[in-house]
Amino acid sequence: MNYDVIIIGSGPGGYVTAIRSAQLGLKTAIVEVENLGGICLNWGCIPTKALLKSAQVFEYIKHASDYGIKVNEEEADFPAVIKRSRTVADGMTKGVQFLMKKNKIDVIMGFGKLKKGNKVEVKDDKGKTTEYEASHIILATGARSRELPNLKQDGKKIIGYRQALALEKLPQSMVVVGSGAIGVEFAYFYNSLGTKVTIVEYLDNIVPVEDEDVSKTLAKSFKKAGIEIMTGSEVTKVDTSGEGCKVEVKTKSGSQTLEAEIVLSAVGVSANLENIGLEEVGVKTEKGRVAVDEYYQTTVKGVYAIGDIVPGPALAHVASAEGIICVEKIAGENPAPLDYNNIPGCTYCQPEIASVGYTEKAAREAGYEIKVGKFPFSASGKAKAAGHADGFVKVIFDAKYGEWLGAHMIGSNVTEMIAEVVVARKLETTGHEIVKSVHPHPTMSEATMEAAADAYGEVIHL
Repeated sequence: MNYDVIIIGSGPGGYVTAIRSAQLGLKTAIVEVENLGGICLNWGCIPTKALLKSAQVFEYIKHASDYGIKVNEEEADFPAVIKRSRTVADGMTKGVQFLMKKNKIDVIMGFGKLKKGNKVEVKDDKGKTTEYEASHIILATGARSRELPNLKQDGKKIIGYRQALALEKLPQSMVVVGSGAIGVEFAYFYNSLGTKVTIVEYLDNIVPVEDEDVSKTLAKSFKKAGIEIMTGSEVTKVDTSGEGCKVEVKTKSGSQTLEAEIVLSAVGVSANLENIGLEEVGVKTEKGRVAVDEYYQTTVKGVYAIGDIVPGPALAHVASAEGIICVEKIAGENPAPLDYNNIPGCTYCQPEIASVGYTEKAAREAGYEIKVGKFPFSASGKAKAAGHADGFVKVIFDAKYGEWLGAHMIGSNVTEMIAEVVVARKLETTGHEIVKSVHPHPTMSEATMEAAADAYGEVIHL
């Protein structure tokens, strides 16, 4: 069968691209080997947020007396928590199925592979292969948990995020290797439910891509919660021959051995490039990613790539944005290339982290003369009333023109606040305009206005 567009992969890159393609009047098909929605809906963004919500509710119950409420029983039913997460994920997958049907997109189940002449070969679960043809083929095959040579995942004692979402029982102890978003989210979740958690991070700060002030604040909060943190450290070997795991960790002061029931490897992701026909048709790759132009055209005419398999941040919302730009260009629209310096990053542990643009250090290194403002939630009436006074909003402006260079937040619900900054930066809003934009009181979002006011020496509530 012939299509205008065939998309291989149905994660937030693939299925969003398919919908936009159909909206633009293109005959569209999507190929998926497992479940519609990809890793994000089934084994990533959505089920992890369900787990984290359960952990947050349990934290509230444990601290109910702080709010003047007595609770007789404090117990987490771990299998029920996991079951709820899976139910939420299943519901989202059904939602994507509905959207495919609504937009008249053909769903082809099986493993998709590029063939010469703008063809896609799909092998179904019975081994039968069928060929399809399209004027445009978009690769959106996503990524999987990255494996280190000395940290091979066996799915039982050394696990990746996928197994961490579906353990049958709550482990007594866990070593989390890596402190990016995946690592700290699972560290928070398991610690909240009672697992003894140790984080091992190779670099000098946890959540190392974040502003240093944010990293230090999260480390302080985690340590207060009982999570042990080992930065500037490296796991050199894991012995799984006994009942649990013996984890050898090389630190600046020497080596030590940790014992844990489970080791969670959270050291990033690897792009799914194997066996999808890249070499056969001549699609160029660089450093484990597909080489593309600003509209996601690969080195082969009619073949495109988006999401975790191309350079840039491996985030669901980035994949969706790339796919929309890609297919709009195919349809003859005139989309603007994606501004990768205005991509928000969110981490959903407690306290949450949200950021966009330059860190303070990066802004200085880029040669900007800057104004920095900071407003702590300890000075926020809404945060105090909610019992979430930890954290702050930090903003960075160019001193010369007032351009909003970056924002970094840590605290309760800040992942819902960062969009204000993204939109403001898109509209080239200055610091003074933010200060003069009336924010509702009492809200957490007032902290953004107050931080901007602080940058210009006009802060009221500090």
